[in-house]
Amino acid sequence: MSFASAEAQELFPDVMPMAQQLRAIILYGAPFSFTIMTILFTHEMGHYLTARYYRVKATLPYFIPFPFSLIGTLGAFIMIRSPFPNRRALIDIGLAGPFAGFIVTIPALFIGIAQSRLGPPLAEGEGLTLGEPILFRLVSYLLWPDAPDDQVLFISPVGFAAWFGLLATAINLMPIGQLDGGHASYALFRGGAHRISRVAFFLLFPMAYFGPTWLVWAMLAFLLGIRRPHPPTLSDHTPLPRSRKWMGALGYLTFILCFTPQPIEFSWTQVFGG
Repeated sequence: MSFASAEAQELFPDVMPMAQQLRAIILYGAPFSFTIMTILFTHEMGHYLTARYYRVKATLPYFIPFPFSLIGTLGAFIMIRSPFPNRRALIDIGLAGPFAGFIVTIPALFIGIAQSRLGPPLAEGEGLTLGEPILFRLVSYLLWPDAPDDQVLFISPVGFAAWFGLLATAINLMPIGQLDGGHASYALFRGGAHRISRVAFFLLFPMAYFGPTWLVWAMLAFLLGIRRPHPPTLSDHTPLPRSRKWMGALGYLTFILCFTPQPIEFSWTQVFGG
């Protein structure tokens, strides 16, 4: 079953009166904004509170507004202002954010898909077709088991925010540079983490076969420290407990559940006007 976001096309038709535009913004924008901000805030507070537990200096979350975009934000981040004491603290702080955000995303996903509706596919060029992470597909089948093959799921605002939560979790868990997955990879493999990071980075380029968006992720990965190894912790040789190795495995599983090779069906043909 495929799904698409068509709510946006209901927002601002040329003839829509101002009062109806305001109603549409409140009806669709408020649930989306509240859900996505809750997911991002929970993610960053997971990092922040765990950093405080380990006495690592960190800032409160910074949010990056980006109003003229599909989701209105470029996400959020915190800044770590002191070294990590050991690899246990590193993996705990690194994975606390994605795990916290993922936990909040799950109920939003169920609510959002339950609020969605089925309908015939839109004409080519209308609406927005989204890729389906494994977890999104599973929840869709669970809540819409009898959906006809000739119908698509028009995702609700809450469902769209949850979809973005899955995408953000997958991107953050990539074992690259200073991403959360890069921190976890270093905690698990130390010197081998830089090689894993470089391999993961170069794999982003063949992913561009599915769409040009992956070149953007490759550029961001380059800026996030792919050029140099992950800095060591203050006590790098302290053994990592077995429980943290299982935590790392859980992080990779979460990445698999949230990942989709083509987040938005946006082709090279559209880029070059073919």
